[in-house]
Amino acid sequence: MKRVAKLVSFGAINLCALQAFAHQTGTPARASGWSWEPFVVLPLAITAVLFATGSARMWRRSSARLSVWPTLSFSSGLLMLIVALDSPIHEIGDQLFWVHMTQHELLMLVAAPLLVMGRPVVTFLWALPIRWREALGAAAKRRAWVTVWSLISAAPAAWLIHALALWIWHAPRLFEAALQSEGVHGLQHLCFLGSALLFWWTLIHGGHGRLGYGAAVIYVFTTAAHNSVLGALLTFAPHPWYPSYVASTAAWSLTPLEDQQLGGLIMWVPAGVILFVIGLALFAAWMGESERRFQYTRVAALVASEASNKR
Repeated sequence: MKRVAKLVSFGAINLCALQAFAHQTGTPARASGWSWEPFVVLPLAITAVLFATGSARMWRRSSARLSVWPTLSFSSGLLMLIVALDSPIHEIGDQLFWVHMTQHELLMLVAAPLLVMGRPVVTFLWALPIRWREALGAAAKRRAWVTVWSLISAAPAAWLIHALALWIWHAPRLFEAALQSEGVHGLQHLCFLGSALLFWWTLIHGGHGRLGYGAAVIYVFTTAAHNSVLGALLTFAPHPWYPSYVASTAAWSLTPLEDQQLGGLIMWVPAGVILFVIGLALFAAWMGESERRFQYTRVAALVASEASNKR
């Protein structure tokens, strides 16, 4: 417990003083500012413009009052993507493993569910010309696409894809490749974010008719379980898994093993807590759904009984 407390203290100190400490210790200046890399900023900017345009058109043309929650949720998700991919977190993640893990958790456990809850697909379609919408609608109805989407959006498949992305990319050889190449690093982030978007979409939007909230709870808790196992393996490993961090952690008053243990703890505890809270929210929704169905069945039975008595 003393060692865990020491690691948490190190993490808190580093988190509160990332930029100032970088200048004091001689860490490269590039790690103390926002990167604003074009290949990250441009897609996010285009996404934001499309969402804003579609939302404005929906508000103007809809006779019903639309909820502001999807807009707030999607906007918050985009903000989290900017924080994860363009803030000092991105650059410092090349020097500290625990910061890199924080970046990944922001992508998978914060940004992804917020984006999914924003229901952006319909909004994006409203932003496009009518001909484009019709073409996309026709393409979405093709048998090949329907078959592929049905396969990958089934809850077991989405769960497996997300789990494989998490475990495979944390294999030392692949993780090291991501640290050495920006292209591979970008692919890693696309796999994490894409698999997380698929996973959360399946549980939040795709499973109501097929599985319901009850099954979603199981998938969230099993995700928390295997995520915690990976975090525990990193925390209790007797030696560092990723050699690239050996030369950079000393500038932050951490040994490579302490840095890895902090990263494992972040994946194990805070990430586990987030998944646990989401699981509890889905469980509460499941109970509410069951109560509504019970009340509906009860009312229907009473109406049928009264109609039978009148006859």
